[in-house]
Amino acid sequence: MPICIECRHPVRTLWTKYSNADDKSSGHNIRLTVCRNCGHFCDKYVEHDFVVLFIDLVLIKPQVYRHLLHNTLMKDDDQFDSSIVRLGVLLLLFDVYLTWARIEKQTTPNSPPGDSPGLGSLTQQSIVSQYLFFLILCAMSTFAFHLSIRLLTSSNLSPLGLFRVLPSYSRPNSVSTALLVSSSTKLFPILMVIWQYDVPAAARSLGWAVVANNVEALRILLDCGYGVATLLATTGALSRWAVGRGILWIAGLDGIDSIGETSIAADGKALWALLIYFKEWAMDLAAG
Repeated sequence: MPICIECRHPVRTLWTKYSNADDKSSGHNIRLTVCRNCGHFCDKYVEHDFVVLFIDLVLIKPQVYRHLLHNTLMKDDDQFDSSIVRLGVLLLLFDVYLTWARIEKQTTPNSPPGDSPGLGSLTQQSIVSQYLFFLILCAMSTFAFHLSIRLLTSSNLSPLGLFRVLPSYSRPNSVSTALLVSSSTKLFPILMVIWQYDVPAAARSLGWAVVANNVEALRILLDCGYGVATLLATTGALSRWAVGRGILWIAGLDGIDSIGETSIAADGKALWALLIYFKEWAMDLAAG
């Protein structure tokens, strides 16, 4: 059932279609429904194009997430929409490219042994074999990311449900849909076709942006607090990292970090320092 993207009040329809609505010469003849609860249009994004939707996704506006997750992509039988399947494949291919580029940036195959980690025997394989390796690496990591969050939100054995932190959500595919939609910022590396920039640094920045979008999407879909949504996103990220490191270890690349030139601990310290800075800034602002 559709909802108002402003107040989340359930509504019957998002618009009313009058006669001759398909006749372009007479106008669209479509009238948006006004929410009786808040007085705003139930879903203004019905008349907006994909460019506006993508910009608002980047800006993490709750209304656009409600439009996509509740009024557009979610189905009654909890099946994946075809556009979500295509988006998932596209995100996976971009992830393969970024991971491959990051790992190559960290390795120097021609350096003496012990100086830096290398790709080892993987460089002796064909380009197709190397691509298949990184495809499996990214696919398994992404699968672990989605599976861990789906188990925490939809499984009857979830500790969040047992301790009544989060009610069990009966639509696990909708959870994956929310994660895929909120990960659309991964498509920004397409700008590398035009501009050259530092791949590892850009990947780290994109990683934190994707996490922020994941948290917001989970909060909106599950109607939970930021603490629970952050816990879910963090658990998924750790699962993805652990599976990625495990695959690299099996392949003999245990000296390589698949997430970039810095470790999770280093990025965590940087994020914590940033939070402390904002806290002190807010306290100084409140003190006048």
